[in-house]
Amino acid sequence: MPSRRLLLAAFTCAAALTPMLPAWAQATGKFPDRPLTLIVPYPPGGAADQFARPFAQALGQRIGQSVLVDNRPGANGNIGSVHAAKQLPADGYTLLLGTTSTLAINPHLYASMGYDPLTDLQPVTLTHQMPNVLLVNPNTPYKSVADVVAAAKAKPGSLAYGSAGNGNTMHLAGELFQSRSEARLMHVPYKGGAPALNDVMGGQIPMMFNNLPAVVPLHNAGKVRVLALAAAKRSPLLPDVPTMAEAGLQKADSVVWNGILMRKGTPAGVIAYMNREMRAVLESAEFRAPLEAQGFEVLSSTPKEFETVLREDYAQMGELIKLNHIKIE
Repeated sequence: MPSRRLLLAAFTCAAALTPMLPAWAQATGKFPDRPLTLIVPYPPGGAADQFARPFAQALGQRIGQSVLVDNRPGANGNIGSVHAAKQLPADGYTLLLGTTSTLAINPHLYASMGYDPLTDLQPVTLTHQMPNVLLVNPNTPYKSVADVVAAAKAKPGSLAYGSAGNGNTMHLAGELFQSRSEARLMHVPYKGGAPALNDVMGGQIPMMFNNLPAVVPLHNAGKVRVLALAAAKRSPLLPDVPTMAEAGLQKADSVVWNGILMRKGTPAGVIAYMNREMRAVLESAEFRAPLEAQGFEVLSSTPKEFETVLREDYAQMGELIKLNHIKIE
């Protein structure tokens, strides 16, 4: 899986990397003079939405204009993404919450997405990252990763796991799990992580991979059981839950990044202004604290740093998909 050194550096060195960007004065000097829209290409209730809403509120307060969240789910995030990349003006009033799935994975799975993340979108800043976790319905007999592997090997292809859709990072976490464990599972794609999670809790499917923030309160309430984190270290929110490596699976990490983008062609002054204002929000302890308490690792970056991460993961995810023969079913 891709290295996260650059992401961590972008966060740890945030203060040092925040230059005195020029104020927005290249054009009218009045941007923004009306509300902005933040497109979230996933359904309400999932981890993306969970971060987007407080971010939109904090950003709106800082720039003096409302930032409205517009959930546009479908096609593993492609519907909302193409809307932002192709169907709206490049004037700075539309923001897109991009993810590892929509920007680095989907291009290798879909013959035509309707947009190219490398040429049709302009990165503004990374916002956060979070690990995927393996969780099960608490009524299942699975108490460890070893239990899941043993059950899957006993009846290959019969143990189902849900995801937010074909090609989503949750799906790829499952594919990586199978590759490292040599156990065959049955993938059940949903139209978003929230409905899949609901079916795990309801017992319709026994397990899934999902983002950490979406499951911490459910694990603590006994509604799901988290077996392992697909990350290099344990989470302080779930200190008793092992990493995949600790549970016996090496190189099975699945960490998902998110960031804000605008349509290519947006004026450079708008990009500079929005990067500065967004980073001020993201680097605020008042903003970070409640989100970090939920399992988000809040980041910030320059547009160039975000572009570097995007291009690096674009190449590495393409290699992972090719090696594991992953296709849209």
